Amino acid sequence: MNVLDLFKLDGKVALVTGGAGNYGRQITRALAEAGAIVWTASRTPEANEKFAAELRREGYEVYADSYDQSDEKSILGLLERMVARHQKVDILVNNAVLRCFRGYDAPAEDFAKSLAVNGTGLFLITRAFGDHMAANGSGSIINIGSYMGDLGCNETLYEGCPHISSIGAADYFFHKGGMHNLTRFIASRYGPSGVRCNCLSLGGLFNNQPEPFLEQYAKATFLRRMANDEDIKGIIVYLASDASLYTTGAIIPIDGGYSAK
Repeated sequence: MNVLDLFKLDGKVALVTGGAGNYGRQITRALAEAGAIVWTASRTPEANEKFAAELRREGYEVYADSYDQSDEKSILGLLERMVARHQKVDILVNNAVLRCFRGYDAPAEDFAKSLAVNGTGLFLITRAFGDHMAANGSGSIINIGSYMGDLGCNETLYEGCPHISSIGAADYFFHKGGMHNLTRFIASRYGPSGVRCNCLSLGGLFNNQPEPFLEQYAKATFLRRMANDEDIKGIIVYLASDASLYTTGAIIPIDGGYSAK
């Protein structure tokens, strides 16, 4: 087989949670461009349907749906709808995240609400779709992590712009660290059934942040910039496709060299 054919996703069915978000948009587009049938879903359907319609106008088969990741019945309902239409799901990209914890001194219930989606919910959706893939004998689960799951706070990035600081986001550091190790567990659980699980430890994405932050972040990377709207498309297709059939349990830094400095 020609090596480029290994990257094709023709006939594959994929779910991208939070697929209309910042990183989600390029994940959804990458899978669709590689030939997959893609569903994008989150709590609110409007943004998903708008983005899905945009991609359909370009000739891609993309669907929008909604679900609540803190509710197991809602997760199972989404899986049932996908299987009813396509008879299978081959790819799950865990990209959705709830950012409701607004600082270190935020109420405890906000921390619990965050983890209901980003911790328990992450496990529940992975188990539901992972069991389905395992029964079919193949599949790829891709977790969208962060360098904040591996590294501590870097206060120097936010000098001059504390209003965008993530230093107080104890929940985010906690659940991204958990996601990275959950990736290894899921890889071991489903590996014998032909299902792979890997995680991207992403760096920051350019989103018109204040100039002081952009300058400070650029200096903290080898490539001297933040990620753009195409930088993770290649690695997503690789992990979703047969090109990565012997890759599982990997935590892959995609951060311009930030974590290597």
